[in-house]
Amino acid sequence: MAREELQNASAALREAAADTTDGDVEERLYDQSKQLADLAAAERGPDHGRLARHENALHELIDATEGEVKANIEAALESVQEYRSGVEGV
Repeated sequence: MAREELQNASAALREAAADTTDGDVEERLYDQSKQLADLAAAERGPDHGRLARHENALHELIDATEGEVKANIEAALESVQEYRSGVEGV
């Protein structure tokens, strides 16, 4: 399965991190971005549980932001959800 959606999510989060002025939010965004980039490059894709944890973290970040930063996080969340819809299992 192509992991382009995870790469897109990672890129959107990097962009959001670059646009924020909140140091804590910036750090959390870069962390999520790196984790999703690592998952996109991994030999084996993530399972539903791992993706659900990322979705929860992104929801928290959406609630803590606004404007363009929030829009980029929402785009990342959509990409993760799109990837997750093709994951077999639960």
